[in-house]
Amino acid sequence: MAHGSSDPRAAAATRALARAVAAQRPGLDVRCAFLDHAGPRPGEQLASVAALGHRAATVVPLLLTNAYHGRFDLPAALDQARADTDLDITATEVLGAGAPALLLSALRRLLPPVDYDGVVLAAAGTRDDTARHSVDEAAAALGATLAVPCAAAYASASPITGAVAVAALRAQGCRRIAVSSYFLAPGKLHDIVVASAVQAGALEPVAAPLCAHVDVARLVLARVDACGPARAA
Repeated sequence: MAHGSSDPRAAAATRALARAVAAQRPGLDVRCAFLDHAGPRPGEQLASVAALGHRAATVVPLLLTNAYHGRFDLPAALDQARADTDLDITATEVLGAGAPALLLSALRRLLPPVDYDGVVLAAAGTRDDTARHSVDEAAAALGATLAVPCAAAYASASPITGAVAVAALRAQGCRRIAVSSYFLAPGKLHDIVVASAVQAGALEPVAAPLCAHVDVARLVLARVDACGPARAA
């Protein structure tokens, strides 16, 4: 279940991820739903799952932080679906919780093959302090994995733009700075923060958003498996 975006590239990337998940787990009914902007919405999709005779569904929030959408919008949508159907609905942790190894692997593997000595982790931004801290933790974990400094940058809700993050890395002695994408799908916010970093001198090409990598499909299934058997996801 994704947040959704007015940018059609986001829905296309999410559907591609769903196909990748289904390809790795034949027999599992894998579907997309969107909280906003795109369809189908959670209630519609879960009702169609119930109509097929499924008794249980596992919902994987395609979110990298547990901010407002994960703590309020998603639970409200699932509570309504539980009231409207007989489905046993379980929600997993958001994909980014705990900076899991599969997510770090995808971030590392999506970086372009360029010589870099620092990395900007480009993220959407949030006013939620806990969620923003989790992005900073992901940046630290990615930096440790790559053995180079890594700084988070945001498209909104923070003064730490891509350009500010590039300047901070240069102050640490970095001269060739790559851009890693802490976005699941492309969209306007992704374009904003990446452009800010590139205009400040970060290297091109930049990393693709995470939906493009098979390790993210594996992470979705790992979240499902952690909740027990599921007939639909």
